[in-house]
Amino acid sequence: MAAVQANKMSDINKLILVIVVIVSGWLFYQLSPVLMPFFIAALLAYLGDPLVDKLETWKLSRTISVTLVFSVLFLVVSIMLLVLLPLLSAQVAKLFTNLPGYLTTLQKLIEPWLISVGLPTDVLNLQTLKQALSNYWSQVGEVAGGVFNYMTRSGMVLLQWVGNLVLIPVLTFYLLRDWDVLVARFRELLPRRYSGTFIQMSLECDDMLAGFIRGQLMVMFALAVIYTVGLTLIGLELALLLGVIAGVVSFVPYLGLIVGIVLAGLAAFFQFGEWLPVLYVAIVFAAAQAIEGMVLTPRFVGERIGLHPVAVIFAVLAGGQLFGFTGVLLALPVAAVVMVLLRHAHQRYVTSHLYS
Repeated sequence: MAAVQANKMSDINKLILVIVVIVSGWLFYQLSPVLMPFFIAALLAYLGDPLVDKLETWKLSRTISVTLVFSVLFLVVSIMLLVLLPLLSAQVAKLFTNLPGYLTTLQKLIEPWLISVGLPTDVLNLQTLKQALSNYWSQVGEVAGGVFNYMTRSGMVLLQWVGNLVLIPVLTFYLLRDWDVLVARFRELLPRRYSGTFIQMSLECDDMLAGFIRGQLMVMFALAVIYTVGLTLIGLELALLLGVIAGVVSFVPYLGLIVGIVLAGLAAFFQFGEWLPVLYVAIVFAAAQAIEGMVLTPRFVGERIGLHPVAVIFAVLAGGQLFGFTGVLLALPVAAVVMVLLRHAHQRYVTSHLYS
């Protein structure tokens, strides 16, 4: 009788857990636009907590350590917003301005080849594409102006943007200050029977995230700087834009190398009209790849096992499709948790009677 009652209680607990998970997922989906500043702040606090812990080992108080790390994070983000974004916008505008000239160069390059193989030169008529790009760029300017006018007219939209800009630093500071306390409180809520397993799995998730997010962000930043400096030395006009793009997409192994060489090689050829600068571009990316393999990845990522590139791409795309920008922020943490759960499930499966 006692065993039956225990089974009933276990079934009730499982049902309650399922209901809680479903309700939490529904609430998250409904509140995802509102939760965006909280998740951004949580991500910044997660990235900054190891630095705070490191400063505490130097006999600094938690508040002073948090203040120093927060100041550095705030300075870096401010520089990116106030300096980097205008520069990138200027380079994007330059790209669209020069694009018709690039297409003209491409047409002059391809026409002799078309004649040599006996094809008519009007097979590749880029004039229509140039006109379409010009119209598109003018429409983009009109849309951007309309969005800006709407934001300035709509007090609620403007207030929400300003509120997020103010709220994110405040939330980041408080989460960073109380991060260890929040983690300890969460562990206290875990059922004692499963606390050891949950803590072990959370440590594995943290190790994977630390190796992939913290380490890979440092690698991406370093590669973006190397690419930008190298392309600038070549004299490429779009060095900053192409360097940042190649650095950002380098979270997938070799994708940054391939995308960077293709885009920068095309930009170098169209700008200079000869193949030697393209060779210089290949040398820059080859040198950066060597530095990444021998210095950056061993230094920042180490031997930690990160997420599979396919899992990374799918997680980011799925998160953006389901929950927008908030889903993109949560994609990698959720993917890391899922990978850890799948690894534990695989271990249990291969030791079960079903497998044997």
